[in-house]
Amino acid sequence: MNPPAPLTRRHFGKLTSVSAVAALLRGQMEAAEKAAGGKVRHSVCKWCYKDIPLEQMCLAAKEIGLESIELLDPPDFATLQKHGLHCAMVSFPTIEGPGGVKIGPIPKGWNRLEHHDLLIQAYEPLLKASAEAGFHQVICFSGNRDGMSDEQGLENCATGLRRLLPTAEKLGVKLVMELLNSKVNHPDYMCDHSAWGVALCEKLSSAHFGLLYDIYHMQIMEGDVIATVKKHHAHFFHYHTGGVPGRAEIDETQELNYPAIIRAIQETGYTGHLGQEFIPKRPDKLASLKQAVGICSVG
Repeated sequence: MNPPAPLTRRHFGKLTSVSAVAALLRGQMEAAEKAAGGKVRHSVCKWCYKDIPLEQMCLAAKEIGLESIELLDPPDFATLQKHGLHCAMVSFPTIEGPGGVKIGPIPKGWNRLEHHDLLIQAYEPLLKASAEAGFHQVICFSGNRDGMSDEQGLENCATGLRRLLPTAEKLGVKLVMELLNSKVNHPDYMCDHSAWGVALCEKLSSAHFGLLYDIYHMQIMEGDVIATVKKHHAHFFHYHTGGVPGRAEIDETQELNYPAIIRAIQETGYTGHLGQEFIPKRPDKLASLKQAVGICSVG
């Protein structure tokens, strides 16, 4: 993913209580999940539509049949709730570290012990704000290797996340680490293979930590998408789409067979959301989104 502008600490002071609206939204989402009957629950990543204001995006999402717009920050929550929409994956926080380095975005994550205090300081209020709004999954990242071994990075991530997981468990929020490719988009990113991410899940052994299996990224890194989903689905809390090659529309112009992939995901019993995260290349971006929703509406 290439997330939207990150959340900074000063945003949290501006938040107001949305508990009543959140309770109503939770009820609506629980009812929708029960009524889904195996059908795909559609979501979209807002950063792919940067030139469309959130208010307009909400109206389009409702018309297309989406339940969620994701990778948003707490200041965006009230707009989503006004339109009865969910945020299936809340974006990450950013906090300033030594020398002005931004800690929290993709390159600077949980694999560095020196980041842990700052990350916990940034994540705790975000988890609380997300829970109050009725949104229960928050994204996180391993960080880049920068010469560190994968084994050491695994241990470091586990050490830091163990400190934050009690808060997540108390609030009923899940931390979800994204699998990203290091070949094309995110050079040197550590959590770039499903095996490494699964190993971290097994080490933490928490119902409140899992993986975001990004189909686009993992097709680039390792392929074998359907077999991987079938084998490790218990650790995959969320899914993203994207055309390969090029991260464009997910239609016949690319190499992935999305209807087959979505059927395989459904067969695992997954009842969460499917986040469209391709970058539309056609002039009518919302038409491309509507097409993608149609392609993935199987079952």
